[in-house]
Amino acid sequence: MHWLDPDYLPEVSGMFERFLINPHGDADGMILTDGTEVHFPPHMSAEVCAAIRPGEPTILTIRGVRTRRGNLIAAVAIGTANGVRIVDNGPPKAHDDEGKPQQPAAKTKREPMDAEGIVRSVLHGPKGEERGALLEDGRIIRIPAHEAERITHLLIPGKTLAVRGEGLVSALGTVIEARDVGVAMDQLQPLKPKKPKPEKHRDHDAESHVA
Repeated sequence: MHWLDPDYLPEVSGMFERFLINPHGDADGMILTDGTEVHFPPHMSAEVCAAIRPGEPTILTIRGVRTRRGNLIAAVAIGTANGVRIVDNGPPKAHDDEGKPQQPAAKTKREPMDAEGIVRSVLHGPKGEERGALLEDGRIIRIPAHEAERITHLLIPGKTLAVRGEGLVSALGTVIEARDVGVAMDQLQPLKPKKPKPEKHRDHDAESHVA
């Protein structure tokens, strides 16, 4: 939402508790000590992580939009008590100032992982849709967007969630992108794969009439 002027958006203050990471290991959100979930796009990850040190009490001011679903704020700007302000200016350009392609950052290798634990809180996407869970032991479970709504009955705080999929461990935490889910490891059910987008067919008949 980098097209929005953050100075005209509501401001919320709170104490940082922990980062949330996506399946690629990029920070794309955080939890405040009052339980509020804050989402920000992963292209802000490096700046936000440089300004906030996990484990240190940090008071933040966040300007953004509160979604209708979930206790979530979609952040446009994040400020710290020492004056650092990170604003969503959109994803990085595909090319640098000299016209050369930007090299994508190296991603942490993922490996097969499974987890079973008690759901502490439900995690959401930028529009407030349910997209995973934070377990009480701190592990982050991410559910593919096309399947998240179908398994919301498993994403209940205080209940046991078991998953198997691919994940990674980084300085920011452990994240697993689920491929199978259930209430226990011996009751896992596979998630449905995402349907491929239909190909756009060109009008060959129209082309055949072109001289």
